[in-house]
Amino acid sequence: MTKNVYTVKQVNAYIKNMFTQDLMLSRIYVKGEVSNCKYHTSGHIYFSLKDESGTIACVMFAGQRGGLSFRMSEGQQVVVFGSVNVYERSGSYQLYAREIRLDGEGRLYERFQALRRELEEMGMFAPEYKKEIPAYAGRVGVVTAPTGAAVRDIMNISARRNPYVQLILYPARVQGEGAAKSVARGIHMLERQGVDVIIVGRGGGSIEDLWAFNEEIVARAIFDCTVPVISAVGHETDTTIADYVADLRAPTPSAAAELAVYDFRQVQSRMQETDLKLKRLLGQKIQLARMQLRQYVTRLKVLHPRYQLQERQQLLVEYEERLKRCIEGKIQKERHRLALYIEKMKGLSPLKKLNLGYAYVEDEKGNSVRSVQQVHKGSALSVHVTDGVIYTSVTGFKEEEHGEE
Repeated sequence: MTKNVYTVKQVNAYIKNMFTQDLMLSRIYVKGEVSNCKYHTSGHIYFSLKDESGTIACVMFAGQRGGLSFRMSEGQQVVVFGSVNVYERSGSYQLYAREIRLDGEGRLYERFQALRRELEEMGMFAPEYKKEIPAYAGRVGVVTAPTGAAVRDIMNISARRNPYVQLILYPARVQGEGAAKSVARGIHMLERQGVDVIIVGRGGGSIEDLWAFNEEIVARAIFDCTVPVISAVGHETDTTIADYVADLRAPTPSAAAELAVYDFRQVQSRMQETDLKLKRLLGQKIQLARMQLRQYVTRLKVLHPRYQLQERQQLLVEYEERLKRCIEGKIQKERHRLALYIEKMKGLSPLKKLNLGYAYVEDEKGNSVRSVQQVHKGSALSVHVTDGVIYTSVTGFKEEEHGEE
């Protein structure tokens, strides 16, 4: 008969596959005492869980450290949630931890997970129901213990950021019997007071100390509140049902005060910057308006009837001067022409001829006598000479012929 022979790797892989297919081993809670606990430089935690009957090797990788809210040490009783699987290289199985709680917290943690799943299925964690935190709250309600670090931190930070914001404290029980009802009453009372935002929280502690904020009555009070609610329970690593339901989660009460109360100094700084900007813009606007006004004044002067009349008067003066120059030029030109005509007439004037020794003869009718044919014996003639007129009559005449040269 032929026997099947397997390698070590095949056997370990087969066993690993069996572990993987076991649903119980993929999500299991294991309780025991911590031993051989080592924090590796890589961030991984290696330890063992033991009880009176045996031990199991465990590891929590660095990526899962968010599921650990305390520092592990030898001898602690803890409840580890994770999966059991085989490490093929060594052929050993171990518990891969995803969450670790101190024993005694285990039952509370199971209740926490059950309520969280229930409320999540009801939609109470849905982001569409989250209300926006007002940017400039004037009245801030605080539901917390009247004494302790939480309320002092909130008061100090609020006074530093904005001394004008009014804080209204509801002194609630935040731990022990009746704490959940006290916190819920505080939320309802501050809602009726008409505050702008409510801070619900307390300082850090164990899961038992913080349990009031894991009760359904507090979750429903936060969800039903018409005023935005900021949860500030414990330290940054603590998470409660109130954190899931609230409109905003703050890691600490101090951080909640910073989220709820706006920094007045920043607002003052922005107001000063805005004031300077407005003054600069206003100055530029005024300067532009003044320049436009000067332009309008200039245009008004140009369009004013008095200016228009002055313009017309000046134009008339210019036309008058131009007309005078034209007339004087015309007169001068005509005088020149007249002088030419005078000189020309002087050349043609009979008087000038007379001055040269010539005479001018007219008959009794005043006609110029230029030919003997125009007279007869006895004709009365007037002879014009330089200094007068000689009256005579024709006693005879002789006709002569002049040839051309």
